[in-house]
Amino acid sequence: MSITLFFVFLLATFAAGTTGAMFPTGQWYEKLDKPAWTPPNWAFPIMWTSIYLLIAFAGARVAFIPGAGLAMAFWAAQIAFNTLWTPVFFGLRHWRASLIVMAGLWITVFGATVTHMMLDVWAGLAFVPYLLWVTVAGALNLSVVRLNPGQKPLEIHKL
Repeated sequence: MSITLFFVFLLATFAAGTTGAMFPTGQWYEKLDKPAWTPPNWAFPIMWTSIYLLIAFAGARVAFIPGAGLAMAFWAAQIAFNTLWTPVFFGLRHWRASLIVMAGLWITVFGATVTHMMLDVWAGLAFVPYLLWVTVAGALNLSVVRLNPGQKPLEIHKL
């Protein structure tokens, strides 16, 4: 595994993670009805930092393996969906649309887990916490939609 390649993948993950700073939760999120099993706020940065380190490791381990094209395509797709989800959910507050993004994220994380596992067991295992966390996040996203039926997305006004 190339340390340089690891840092390239890590840069991609943390670039995706910057959307969390660009679209913070705010008081509106605190006021939402959420299920009792919602993880505490402090858990999110710990989990995402850990996940980003693990998937950067996974990508760097697999990138130069012959036949890694599909794994790299899933890696790229999952980070794209990862980047998109936060602006849709927290930025636009379009929770129903964010479910569609979440479905794409879950499918691509699952695909990345499987394809990485086929090439390198450690790389595949590195995706397992991410798959579990995205499963919880998807259930939380769906619960927010169900528990807050009257909420409307932000209206975007033209300048």
